Amino acid sequence: MPTKHDMIIQYIDSLSVGEKVSVRSIAKNMRMSEGTAYRAIKDAESLGLVSTIDRVGTIRIEKKQSKSFESLTYEAVEKIVEGTVLGGKKGLMKHLNKFVIGAMQEDAMLRYIMPDSLMIVGNRISVQRLALESGAAVLITGGFETTPEIIDLANEVDLPIITTSYDTFTVATLINRAMSDHLIKKEIVLVETIYTPLEKTAYLTVEDTVAKYRELSQETDHARFPVVNMQGRLVGIVTSKDIIRRIDDYAIEKVMTKTPVVAKTHMSIASVSHMMIWDGLDVLPVVEDNMQLIGIISRHDVMKAIQLSQRQPQIGNTIEDQIVSSIKNIDTGDNTNYKNYIFQVEPQMLNSVGTLSYGVLAEVIAETSQRMTYEIYKQGAILEHLQLHYFKLIQNDNKLNIICEDLDANRRAVKVDVSVYNDNRLMAKALVSYQIA
Repeated sequence: MPTKHDMIIQYIDSLSVGEKVSVRSIAKNMRMSEGTAYRAIKDAESLGLVSTIDRVGTIRIEKKQSKSFESLTYEAVEKIVEGTVLGGKKGLMKHLNKFVIGAMQEDAMLRYIMPDSLMIVGNRISVQRLALESGAAVLITGGFETTPEIIDLANEVDLPIITTSYDTFTVATLINRAMSDHLIKKEIVLVETIYTPLEKTAYLTVEDTVAKYRELSQETDHARFPVVNMQGRLVGIVTSKDIIRRIDDYAIEKVMTKTPVVAKTHMSIASVSHMMIWDGLDVLPVVEDNMQLIGIISRHDVMKAIQLSQRQPQIGNTIEDQIVSSIKNIDTGDNTNYKNYIFQVEPQMLNSVGTLSYGVLAEVIAETSQRMTYEIYKQGAILEHLQLHYFKLIQNDNKLNIICEDLDANRRAVKVDVSVYNDNRLMAKALVSYQIA
């Protein structure tokens, strides 16, 4: 049986887009307390069902869908190949797992055709029918049409049949690239997936005193708390430095730091980590566009998310993956002060004049120095600063020897000196700084 909270969420979800939502009206219509209604509305706001707009109020909005997805739909394929749907439109939102090129005899195709696949074929009517009967959609290349019987079959089995003017090779290349792009190993992690919601954290109001701050700091692990006004909007932040030598009944509003650095749910953890490192912050308040406080995100949350994303299994193949796969470790024995790596330059890593791209070299240095940091300290690291000097041009097929040496380290940061050699000639030098967990 759904709770009162769930019933209110369901009610809000059933409202038309643009309809106003208020605590009083929901409490009255559903015969519930205003406190229950208020908490449910705040939860609906975090779910993206409603939004609070200045001088307008809280209104029902269209829920934003995530832009990332793990596989392609037939509708996406239609857009990729700039095609036209001839039939089976009801099945456009189905997902495909693989595609098959119809360039063999029909009896040989049966072992490859399976449900949720896509048959790419020309004007072979019998193959089109075989695919639809086997649970696969059809993409007709070369701009060919099909027969009314095939279109009727597509409508009957709810599998789309699409035509495109592209040839088979071009279509296969486009779809293969699209599927690879959507299966990249590291999905971008956003603040909305890891922040601590308001009801699970602590904050202060402008009416609180220093005594309240001291009480919260003893109950939690944080020494930094957001401050909100009576409408729940962020107006400042207070830290342990702000309350030094302040008496208990001193107003928080008088000691807080106004216009603090904030995070929003659509931001990536990479950008948030940079903000935290740059300003030396352990906690950031998470707010809506109207500065409504919805939670906090800590440095620990960010570091943990980055470490998890780095350990995800490889599915897609990014440019970074190609570079990283070319880096090999050299055993340096018991020496824990430096690490040695080998990197082979490949043709796709060159720039327009035939030498190693500056961006690729920077990526190689960042990867090797980060790898050294993990091997020595057994902790994840976030790149803070990289200063690179490219002395001599590095050619195709050069075998680079990269030596990473630990210059300085403390509890929060490490500096690495990187030297890049080719045939015992110094080609580049870099100084890299990391923040470590």
